[in-house]
Amino acid sequence: MFQWNYGDILDGISSVIPPNAPAYIHGSKVISWGDATRRSNNLARALLAKGAAYGDKVAFYMHNRPEYCELLAACFKARLVHVNVNYRYTPEEVYYIFDNSDATVVVYGKEFRHHINTIKDRLTKVKVFIEVGEGGDGAEDFETLCETGDGAPLGITRSPDDMMFIYTGGTTGMPKGVMWTTHDLRMLTILSAQLLGPVPQTLDELIEAVKVMGPGPASLVAPPLMHGTGLISAIGAMLSGGTVITLEKLHFDPVETLDAIHQWRPANLIIVGDPFARPIAEALEADPARWDATCVTRMLSSGVMWSVEVKRTLLKHMPDAVMADAFSSSEAMGLGTSMMTAAGEIQTAKFMLGDRAKVFDEHDQPVAPGSGVRGMVAVAPPNPVGYYKDEEKTARTFRVINGVRYAIPGDWCVVEPDGSLTLLGRGSACINTAGEKVFPEEVEEALKTHPDVEDALVVGLPDPKWGQAVTGVVRLYPDRAFDETALVAHVRQSLAAYKSPKRIFTGEVNLRAPNGKADYKSALEFAKSLSGL
Repeated sequence: MFQWNYGDILDGISSVIPPNAPAYIHGSKVISWGDATRRSNNLARALLAKGAAYGDKVAFYMHNRPEYCELLAACFKARLVHVNVNYRYTPEEVYYIFDNSDATVVVYGKEFRHHINTIKDRLTKVKVFIEVGEGGDGAEDFETLCETGDGAPLGITRSPDDMMFIYTGGTTGMPKGVMWTTHDLRMLTILSAQLLGPVPQTLDELIEAVKVMGPGPASLVAPPLMHGTGLISAIGAMLSGGTVITLEKLHFDPVETLDAIHQWRPANLIIVGDPFARPIAEALEADPARWDATCVTRMLSSGVMWSVEVKRTLLKHMPDAVMADAFSSSEAMGLGTSMMTAAGEIQTAKFMLGDRAKVFDEHDQPVAPGSGVRGMVAVAPPNPVGYYKDEEKTARTFRVINGVRYAIPGDWCVVEPDGSLTLLGRGSACINTAGEKVFPEEVEEALKTHPDVEDALVVGLPDPKWGQAVTGVVRLYPDRAFDETALVAHVRQSLAAYKSPKRIFTGEVNLRAPNGKADYKSALEFAKSLSGL
């Protein structure tokens, strides 16, 4: 089997891609493949010259912008390790990521200079600070590093074991760095792509394919690059010789997204479930003549449930698109997929089990389809090496069953008679009410089918009678009246009574982070405040 390395792939395909082909687009800014290759080579050489060594960690602390992708390419080429940093974190949380990852290089956007200066004196492991935007205050200027040098390839020998980190969001404790080798990540791409047809199996085959067929397709990556969905999608576009399109606004804007689709004609659109898809669908319905979105042939989501009603609306405006809902996480990719096209619908939260995935019960026994037994989804290799500096959590998540090392992140499901999965939710968020297990996502989807509800989260509040009381927090569509009794009754039409919320609240509260994922912490605090807890 050929051993892949991301730096080698970028060196190889950049030699045959027309230098004027677009690599990165951000607003009106377009960076060609020729310039992107030259700049990333210069940056990689500069990082090594300033003391970074093989395996050193590089912290990426910036909003979506082409510089994120340029820095990724430089790290792959210089054999340095990517560390994503959530730009919503407080300075103390940012310090934790820098310190936990042992970052020796910090690259940050100038908008975060104040945060960096707040914690800089304690960052004793950091050898060099690089600022994107200006430089100054003891930091190197990113642009100067990219433009200094002859842009030649580094000419170094790399390994399939070269790594990148994807730091998780910390929903079950402090964030942890998931350690992936670039070879294993590449193999995941191949395993997925070869289901649709022949795929290059060696670097020489890939270079020849790009040479003959030309650059890969353009991908509009709407989610933050600092999260797995956006990051992996952008890397996929880069390694195909395609174009990565990012958006300028700091918060998701469906109009900006559709304007970019209309102008740049991407084949791929990357989103995060209903929080992104629903506003796009509503904008298209409100002004269908304003945008042409028929160029989109693949719309990919991961991380948040994506309702069939929204997919149905989008397909009216993107008739040739495949709505691909990926059931994955940073530590377990390829658990399952849900595909919907104009030719056929599929139920919300219903996934087909991936070829590498199985479902095991609490005793590590396979769950039989149609048995009604709840189980946890597990996926066989390729898998991460583990969590950085956390052997205990690594042992809990990556377990050997019948001689196979599985990644088991804790997602519960029921296996239907046809072998498909109906997701119930993450075990860590499970609500225990009077001894019954209730998965928030199941109740949330029931709430969101009500015509007045735009979005919903479900949390468990401490309760002397139930242990935990199922509690809903909803955001209504404009001009809709809140009727708690009607909403509870609506849920009871499709779910067992014990799963129905004991209380439902609405008001001014953010239910989603910028990446579209559920902000259960804010929802819980909001519900507690209105409950008097």
